[in-house]
Amino acid sequence: MANVDLSKLAVREPKPAKPKRFYKTASVAPEGPPHRIVLDGKPVRTPLKKFLETDRADLAVAIAAEWDDQVEVIAHEAMPLTRLLATAIDRVGPERTTIIDELIKHIDGDLLCYRAEHPADLKARQAAVWQPILDWLSARHGVDMAVAAGIMPAAQTPEVIAGMRAVLDRMDVLALTAAQAAAGLSGSLALAIALSEGRIGGAETFAAAHLDESYQMERWGEDAEAANRREAIAADLESIAMFAELCRG
Repeated sequence: MANVDLSKLAVREPKPAKPKRFYKTASVAPEGPPHRIVLDGKPVRTPLKKFLETDRADLAVAIAAEWDDQVEVIAHEAMPLTRLLATAIDRVGPERTTIIDELIKHIDGDLLCYRAEHPADLKARQAAVWQPILDWLSARHGVDMAVAAGIMPAAQTPEVIAGMRAVLDRMDVLALTAAQAAAGLSGSLALAIALSEGRIGGAETFAAAHLDESYQMERWGEDAEAANRREAIAADLESIAMFAELCRG
């Protein structure tokens, strides 16, 4: 008797319906700071029931615009600034030390510190795109990350680790939120800090983070699934860059 894949027989739970737009206007409350997002005058709350608010006026206006752009239903995936601010309020603020510890834990695996030995054109491309970010990190923050070629590990010194921790410690909650989100998508704390501080934008971060993958696709082609995944990551990094810019503003 042939084996049966029971997973194919399972009843698929329908995806929950998106909530319908229930408000007429989305705006920023006139009093403040902090600048609170309101729907028909009633405050928006985060998943943990805290007020969705910020002391950055431009960010608050942009988030209110995200809510106002919803038409018949509320598509939360189309509101990245809202999600990032809610993350800052609910998670990054209360768990700041834990988040910094987690970021530092992965410093030895920073993408920019692992270079190809060959082919020559890939090696040159990595140096041209990645090294300026490390040079900027050194000039701005005094952090000189070690770089290795091939499969050799690029273990960072205690001084580099302490320096990177100091950079993260100096960030406010919003900047740290942007850095944490960018690090998860790019595989590089160096890139994440550069994006959070405005040294590079979302498109540059994506290009640097996916340099090796893009190089391979130039040679062998790109399938539809990979293209969709890359497009989604690029869009997320652009949103994080916008969030960081509004927070700096």
